[in-house]
Amino acid sequence: MGQASEKPLKHRLDVLSRRLVQHRLNRNLTQVELAREAGVSRRTLARLESGESTQLDSFLRILGALGLEAGLDRLIPDVPESPIQQLERSGRTRKRATGRRKHRPDAPGPWSWADDS
Repeated sequence: MGQASEKPLKHRLDVLSRRLVQHRLNRNLTQVELAREAGVSRRTLARLESGESTQLDSFLRILGALGLEAGLDRLIPDVPESPIQQLERSGRTRKRATGRRKHRPDAPGPWSWADDS
């Protein structure tokens, strides 16, 4: 990750960590109490509250213990499938990305006039 993208990321982590601390304090919970309620270690909670890296499942457990999990749907909303995609799959749910299509070796070459040969 480049330095240009690290500064906004660090700022976002700082903002989120301050908000988590405020939610914990508004519920009048100590770090030990919230960590116990969330099922994580106090050190994990302390790392998260200081803007350090933690595992996603720990973050989600803490959000759940604070009653903030409903906000996750706004963070990453469900993506509706287009009607064409629904028809193409006949109701099956997409499980894999197809990736970028490369030029197939068995595909005919570029078109040209017959007398250009």
